[in-house]
Amino acid sequence: MNLMDWFQKGIPADEYIENMKENKERVKQIQSSFQIQKDEASFLTGLQTEQLKVIVLTEDWCGDAMLNVPILLEIARHSDMEVRFLYRDENLELMDQYLTNGTSRAIPIFIFINEQGEEKAVWGPRAQELQELVNSKRSSLPPLDHEDFADRQKEMYQELQEAYLTKRELWQEVYRSIKTSLAERLF
Repeated sequence: MNLMDWFQKGIPADEYIENMKENKERVKQIQSSFQIQKDEASFLTGLQTEQLKVIVLTEDWCGDAMLNVPILLEIARHSDMEVRFLYRDENLELMDQYLTNGTSRAIPIFIFINEQGEEKAVWGPRAQELQELVNSKRSSLPPLDHEDFADRQKEMYQELQEAYLTKRELWQEVYRSIKTSLAERLF
């Protein structure tokens, strides 16, 4: 299948969010609170002229998707990009073309395509600043075989989720990262 076929197979954003079993309220919370600054109008207008579509590879349990998807949807809303969602685990043929570091099925992955279905940009799974935050928290975990590893890892995920929900500077970093990726590839 080509990318336009994958896009057509995808679920529209409203349907994806409505059918979420995990993180639905958190996604809606970020989506209702995140705002793009007015001085971004020229960038968003430039995106609008590109007439892009976005394929999102994700799963609704993913904490990174919980943060990144609402920010993408706000960008899409302001630039008339249609977004479709594919569940990673049901679409490994596509996912395996977008592995992180060539090995990891990390999500979300945003694939921006033009009207002809040609890939124009890819972003994901995290903004660099967020990757550094995750790396820092992971470095404080005990070894995998340590008796406290599972509990400490669960605490780490809870701390990250709380940061993702409350630290608006992280939201802005995700926005800047997506914007930079698009600007480098398009303009």
